[in-house]
Amino acid sequence: MSTSTFSEPAPSALLLLGRGVDLASERGVECVGGLPAPSDPDLVERARAARAALGSRAFVLGHHYQRDEVIEFADVTGDSFKLAREAAARPEAEFIIFCGVHFMAESADILTSDQQQVILPDLAAGCSMADMAAIDQVEDAWDVLADAGVAESTVPVTYMNSAASIKAFTGRHGGTICTSSNAHVALRWAFDKVGGLGGTGKVLFMPDQHLGRNTAVQQLGLSLDECVVFDPRKPGGGLTVEQLRDARMILWRGHCSVHGRFSVRNVTDIRAAVPDVTVIVHPECQHEVVLAADLVGSTEYIVKALDAAAPGSSWAVGTELNLVRRLAAAHPDKNIHYLDSTVCFCSTMNRIDLPHLVWAMESLVAGRPVNRIVVDADDAHWARVALDQMLALPGY
Repeated sequence: MSTSTFSEPAPSALLLLGRGVDLASERGVECVGGLPAPSDPDLVERARAARAALGSRAFVLGHHYQRDEVIEFADVTGDSFKLAREAAARPEAEFIIFCGVHFMAESADILTSDQQQVILPDLAAGCSMADMAAIDQVEDAWDVLADAGVAESTVPVTYMNSAASIKAFTGRHGGTICTSSNAHVALRWAFDKVGGLGGTGKVLFMPDQHLGRNTAVQQLGLSLDECVVFDPRKPGGGLTVEQLRDARMILWRGHCSVHGRFSVRNVTDIRAAVPDVTVIVHPECQHEVVLAADLVGSTEYIVKALDAAAPGSSWAVGTELNLVRRLAAAHPDKNIHYLDSTVCFCSTMNRIDLPHLVWAMESLVAGRPVNRIVVDADDAHWARVALDQMLALPGY
């Protein structure tokens, strides 16, 4: 039996996020009642006691990228949309405690009933990618497309990793949401609405340019020349009217701060260091990295691939570190490596730690709900329209 050779990345200052020194008001987000200290020796027992006291009134969701100390108390783990659907399937739970980031909690609020409360243990747990597309920027971009005469032949397709307001925009304009698992289905559906892949219709893909490009080129057969990047910080998105009219994929200039850092050099280095290694990466990686990898797929795809891998096989995984560490621990008979030893955890996801989870649960036990996530009713309606459209996609 082979022993896992998982290598821990070098320490980084980013690893300290979520453990600030100002415990009364960490990172500027007030924690009413006091945030427990990470050094509290009774922290785990406090978490167990609070979870037991809440019982079936609460349902705890843990995203794959969460810390082990948080995952220990999750009732279910998964990717963002799986967790939102799990929340919707628990109508008996008064509280949905979402250990993830803000857009995920928003999606859970959209899909659950008005009687349920969605709690995010740390309001500072955002998503840099989701923040790269603000609603005023997106509305301005649509005006640019209208001025170029292409808005009517453009369908918005928005990645799950986006704010509720952007999902709502998508619903209002007849588009759909997608995940990294079904992006190819969503894009085919969108192109079919505007004349098919052989026509001249377009897709505005937000907010992750890499997922959009990789899916369009690798799975739909479009060329890189048919993909343009719309930069909201530049007049007209940095594109000419001719470029907008000629494009098939208009990619929002956004990316994941973790997956976007993996490089082709990482792939060549790991191949040189580990014989017969299989490189598997997330489609949020840069296009060149996807081309250099052996396998590409969503978080759930990566989990299933490692679960099914042969004992003794070697893998280099290009996704968030918490998940890779957990997979390595779960499969000691496989040689699992992190693709880039200098890339650390998702710093915003990592803000959810055990002190924040304990604080949130103890506050609920005390009858003082904190950090409730509530989506505006109109945005919730139109975001739900876009989400329902995704659920209606063929084969979903």
